[in-house]
Amino acid sequence: MMAVDALQDAGYATIEAEDGDRALTLLDERDDIELVFTDIRMPGQIDGLDLARRIQSFRPRTPVVLTSGHMFEGDRDIPASTPFLQKPYRAAALIGQLDRIFGRA
Repeated sequence: MMAVDALQDAGYATIEAEDGDRALTLLDERDDIELVFTDIRMPGQIDGLDLARRIQSFRPRTPVVLTSGHMFEGDRDIPASTPFLQKPYRAAALIGQLDRIFGRA
């Protein structure tokens, strides 16, 4: 919830998905989703790593930013080109990451 509030306060529109399956459905239904921010651990059949890999395969221009309190930047499971925020992170770090991706920084 902190991430959603911080992103909205920074002027980003957000859409929430309760799990990876729902995220994939939203990505299939909507063409206005410009980035996916996901935790690596989440409920459902698809974790954040699998979600990131699937997005890279069918929507390669949609950036994914991963977060986790259980994995660390440089872990071999995290795709090399995927930005990663270690939990706990500050809202400013998340916003800064998105600003860099969208060329606002």
